[in-house]
Amino acid sequence: MKLAVWTVTRGAGLNGIEIGNKIKGVDVFTLSKFKIADSIQIENFTDKLNSVFNEYDGHIFIMATGIVIRKIASLIKSKDTDPAVVVIDEGMNFVISLLSGHLGGANDLAQKLHEIFGLVPIITTSSDVTGKIAVDTLSQKLNCRLESLEKAKKVTSLIVDGKNVELSLPKNICDENPEGVMIVSNKENIETIHLYPENLVIGIGSRRGIEEEKVYEFLMETLKKYNLSVKSIKHFATVDLKADEKGIVETVRKLGKELKIVSREEILTVENMFQGSDFVKKEIGVRAVSEPCAYLTSSKNGKFIEIKAKKDGITISIYEERSVYEKR
Repeated sequence: MKLAVWTVTRGAGLNGIEIGNKIKGVDVFTLSKFKIADSIQIENFTDKLNSVFNEYDGHIFIMATGIVIRKIASLIKSKDTDPAVVVIDEGMNFVISLLSGHLGGANDLAQKLHEIFGLVPIITTSSDVTGKIAVDTLSQKLNCRLESLEKAKKVTSLIVDGKNVELSLPKNICDENPEGVMIVSNKENIETIHLYPENLVIGIGSRRGIEEEKVYEFLMETLKKYNLSVKSIKHFATVDLKADEKGIVETVRKLGKELKIVSREEILTVENMFQGSDFVKKEIGVRAVSEPCAYLTSSKNGKFIEIKAKKDGITISIYEERSVYEKR
């Protein structure tokens, strides 16, 4: 989790340095007029916050809550994209989970600061206060993508209200994913929500110059063949020679996913595991691309749903990781 600590007084700045010393990888911002060593010294707090707000997974503000609310009001967009925001008083007594408590991880961040510095955590989300788990928290712990924030809100409200809400999972959370669900209930209206495990690794390759439309269309066609959701794609992977292939890069960007690049040296270590092509070997030095790229960037604990689908110079492999608890 990439974190930023924001301060506007000397005392808060020194507290920020203490946080930075205890939590690795934290950027501590202080006003340059205080000349606080080991911090990022800035001239204008508002301008700097506006320019980097979305570059961090979480923000720790050591200042009054009112200041923070006014400063971030124009920057927040949606609970599924906003970073975590917590506020600490300059006396280092309390830590308030202010924004993105569940999906953004502000509640967990507040708890972490409590454990390290003894701060009293202030958490107001009703599911946490009542000792119940919210749907968005559950989806995060299962490394799943929510079908809908609105549906998550409705089902969570049932949980908080003490209603009977059942959780249907594949056996042992690791076997075949269900393709159908039967609900037996005398209730006319039942709130349901689909959680999508992000456990599909897409290995991909293509000839030079194939446009994004064709790559995207073939990807959708291949996913549809196996009744798989694009929401469950964890990441894409391709060989180093295709790192700048426009059709692949634009397709991945369009879906908001990560493209992992695999070197040919890495592929050579496993290429005998897969059927390959002498022609491809002669052209780029390895016998296969999509299958080994998918395999090498996966948890290696799963199976191929599609070994290699081919069409119009495009190849796609789909590797399904077994455990949805594996960290992203």
